Amino acid sequence: MSAPSRHVIGVDVGGTFTDVFVYDDAAGTCQVAKVPSTRDDQATGFLAGIRARVDDLGTIATVVHGTTVATNALLERKGARAGIITTAGFRDVVEMRRRDRPTTWGLWGRFDPVIPRDLRVEVVERTLADGTVRTAVEPTEVRQAAETLLARGAEAVSIVFINAYANAANEAAAAEAVRAVWPNAYVTASHQILPEIREFERTSTTSLNGYLQPVVASYLARLEQGLEGGGFGGELLIVQSNGGVMTVETARQRPVRTALSGPAAGVIAAAHIAASAGYPNVLTCDMGGTSFDVSLVANGRSALSPETSIDFGLVVRSPMIEITTIGAGGGSIARVDAGGLLQIGPESAGSDPGPACYGLGNDRPTVTDANVVLGRINAARPIGGALDHLDVAAAERAIATHVGEPLGLSAVEAAEAIIRVANSRMAGAIRLVSIERGHDPKRFVAMPFGGGGALHAGALIREVGLAKALVPRFPGVTSALGCVIADMRHDFVHTLNVPLDGLDLAAVDAEMVRTAAAGRALLDRAGVGFEGIDTAFEFDMSYVGQSHTVAVPVEVTLADGTTGITADLIRTSFEAAYRTAYGRLLSGVAIRVLNLRTAVIGRRRSLPLELLAPTATDSVEDGRTGLRPIYADGAWHQASVYVRLDLPVGAEIPGPAVLEQPDTTIFVDPGMTAVVDRLGNVVLSRTEEMAP
Repeated sequence: MSAPSRHVIGVDVGGTFTDVFVYDDAAGTCQVAKVPSTRDDQATGFLAGIRARVDDLGTIATVVHGTTVATNALLERKGARAGIITTAGFRDVVEMRRRDRPTTWGLWGRFDPVIPRDLRVEVVERTLADGTVRTAVEPTEVRQAAETLLARGAEAVSIVFINAYANAANEAAAAEAVRAVWPNAYVTASHQILPEIREFERTSTTSLNGYLQPVVASYLARLEQGLEGGGFGGELLIVQSNGGVMTVETARQRPVRTALSGPAAGVIAAAHIAASAGYPNVLTCDMGGTSFDVSLVANGRSALSPETSIDFGLVVRSPMIEITTIGAGGGSIARVDAGGLLQIGPESAGSDPGPACYGLGNDRPTVTDANVVLGRINAARPIGGALDHLDVAAAERAIATHVGEPLGLSAVEAAEAIIRVANSRMAGAIRLVSIERGHDPKRFVAMPFGGGGALHAGALIREVGLAKALVPRFPGVTSALGCVIADMRHDFVHTLNVPLDGLDLAAVDAEMVRTAAAGRALLDRAGVGFEGIDTAFEFDMSYVGQSHTVAVPVEVTLADGTTGITADLIRTSFEAAYRTAYGRLLSGVAIRVLNLRTAVIGRRRSLPLELLAPTATDSVEDGRTGLRPIYADGAWHQASVYVRLDLPVGAEIPGPAVLEQPDTTIFVDPGMTAVVDRLGNVVLSRTEEMAP
């Protein structure tokens, strides 16, 4: 018989490593693991990561997973063969997009929709913008369209009718007709995915959902099978792009909401850790094997975007944490281009074959190879545990051949050049989400995590002018920790598209009450215990004549079946949000209310971060293992090396120094000082700032 369920496990699958965070509720302890990702089938690495720390899967109460399956399927165009059934005359909406182009300032560029034209079939129907059905859909014609798609090899189908957001009757009838002949459950209707105005965004999001359904559903089935085969009988939850979690059932139906799932979990964890340490303003810097992801958290709140582009033309309109991604991960390949300029990424060596120092067949240099050559990564103690050692000579050869010789530099000089270019690219991404959006970086601390983020923290402080850097206790598994602490969340949207003065407040109030109840019903169905449930409402609003809207949160309380929403409250909230965004109001211009958004959030029991605090009471010197030469700022230095997890609270370490742990390495640059805070975080700052 299995022991009682007590473990809560977060699993984040990255391009190079699969990270696992294990919380033993009964013992009040935590463990972490890092295993190589299995690119052919991520489920294999997922299960291997869990088994690295938990032998009996029957002791697991909950597994929460941040996945990149959907993101990779979109980026690599490896989704299912899917089709679209749409209103006559509208099958090219996904191809026309917004008449944008891949190169902003050029007239060239090609875009191939993930749904080819022969799999986009039209039927006769018409719903007007006011919801009036002018032409009812004919079920027989719809069934014939579905059979045509099946004959052409479609595995999934999306139904997108013009103006279905205003009245879903035709679309619902068509979906029923399709399901009568479709051989599987992969039938998606736009009014179920995005009942919102704007045809391209609705068509794109719905069709991408259908494109992903077979791929994501198959992956989740393999996870469930593997877990159940090991005796797991608990709850499997999936992280959404909005930072909340959802059930596997919902993920199968709405796989498009899992795009950027893993990075979102990292932002949630970073915000929670930083706030607990006393830093409400943080710039999260997630450096994994293939990318560098940046997000801004102001006053403890993550920035949510109503839509994002996974790649050019692949637009997903669904609430997502705003994350800027560049190809500057540890496995990003360095090269000298035709113009003689050193470039980093976007191509990555990933986990297989990995950087040149892995000795698995890659002979091109990566950012990790540069850190190894500069002495910042200990070649005798590679993170993850899959390799006994790193091949320094192979890293030197790769850098000398592909970067040093073309630029006339030694291998060490070329390695430092690689790091400087990588740091410059990272700093540019940070400026994009901070300075260019009106935020002063001096008010923010950087939160570097992922396997490589802490190697570059000091350089980012100097280049961007950040206040400090806060390195979490287990930076290499921060996204996995985010899976454990993420709340469950469900989002709803309803298009209004009327002037504020003509808004039917009774109808709006009824819709707010309805969506709040629908969200609570989904939470109840999940079977997860919550400490509480929060409901948040906001409107998409603008002045009449403007194309873009601002998000306008409104503070209301649900009581006795009403929210008590008023026009004055909406107007006041809009003016506050608009003034914050643009600095001034437009007097005498009418206000338009485009959409109502509802978020229902089930607060899961929080993980006490005090569990991560150091228990060591010995002196700092007891954690010191010796000296190692490192190269920085054009010279070699003797850097002190420490076992990071053996350092006590209050430990103060001047740079240059290296702090090593199983999931990452922290480099304390010359001129920097590291201090261990009460929760075990390492706070990096300029040495002069440490002086009294």
